[in-house]
Amino acid sequence: RVTDLVKDWGEDTPLIECDVSDEQNVKTAFENAEKSLGKLDTIVHSIAFANREDLGGRFVDTPREGFTTALDISAYSLVSIAKHGSNIMNGGGNIITLTFQASTQVFPGYNVMGTAKAALENIVRQLASDLGPDNIRVNAISAGPLDTLSSRVISHYRVMKSAHAERAPMRRNITPEEVSKAALFLSSDLASGITGEILHVDTGYNIMGI
Repeated sequence: RVTDLVKDWGEDTPLIECDVSDEQNVKTAFENAEKSLGKLDTIVHSIAFANREDLGGRFVDTPREGFTTALDISAYSLVSIAKHGSNIMNGGGNIITLTFQASTQVFPGYNVMGTAKAALENIVRQLASDLGPDNIRVNAISAGPLDTLSSRVISHYRVMKSAHAERAPMRRNITPEEVSKAALFLSSDLASGITGEILHVDTGYNIMGI
């Protein structure tokens, strides 16, 4: 799928494996990135995983193994990527991750991923503090429901999306383009004074009390 995404970018576009469940693989990935690119200006952390059976039913029934897997891949991976990626952000840079409002509120069916997003947002603030002296900014985009491969396995996703469109101030769902433009803003000098923030791109849904 990634190969298809970049096929129009030219044959010299580097594709580098980064398995975040393997610390050595992450380290090697950024060593290879340095060889190919020299340095990095921006890293987009766009990865999350939970076992399908843990995205539904009661949260209290989440098994220890499933909990550990979701937190490791969806949250700790940002720590690992920031640790190794920041080494080749000479002169400063920008790290962006993706979160969701379930970090602070209950969305039935999102379950352990809500816990993982809560951890991820705290990690954003911790990393922003650690890496700020190196002129590296760390922020998160909290997007509304989007049709993705991941969202399709979340139980009640259609209800979630419908409620969002009905109750958000702008009375609609967001688009992928709106999220990408927010990421572009955070990656640019226009956001040079912003770090440790959770930027909501959700047509205002997060401000509503019902």
